[in-house]
Amino acid sequence: MRVRICAVGRMKSGPERVLVDDYTTRFDRTGRALGLGPLTISEVDDRKCGGMAAEAALLDRAIPDGAVICAMDERGREMTSPDFAQMLAGWRDQGRAEIAFVIGGATGSTPPLRVRTDAMLSFGPMVWPHMLVRAMLCEQLYRAASILAGSPYHRV
Repeated sequence: MRVRICAVGRMKSGPERVLVDDYTTRFDRTGRALGLGPLTISEVDDRKCGGMAAEAALLDRAIPDGAVICAMDERGREMTSPDFAQMLAGWRDQGRAEIAFVIGGATGSTPPLRVRTDAMLSFGPMVWPHMLVRAMLCEQLYRAASILAGSPYHRV
């Protein structure tokens, strides 16, 4: 199952980029044998400053047809890393070809986009910068692959 992160904003060089690149490489290496990956990132940028609606339209075009859609949203469900791993494995085992994790911009995602999702996840009740959410999501994807592979990376 291919994994895509569809996110508003272009990531520049810096610590978040280093984390994203590192965890993407780790996920691709670990996930390959599990039928997960590769992980790709589609960045969209609303250069015309059209707001949430414009960002939603750009994100909508970045989401592959037929993909499972999982929005990262503060109103989403909080879950443990093992539960997240099982959710990914479930979609993979259902024969889903692709999953798109959607990260909106600073103002969030529009209700019509949220309605289309198969799942909404939250990294807790606090609001996180969307570039940091990208890094955290990449780490959790790697952690999920490690859990499914039986690796000691995730210790209980």
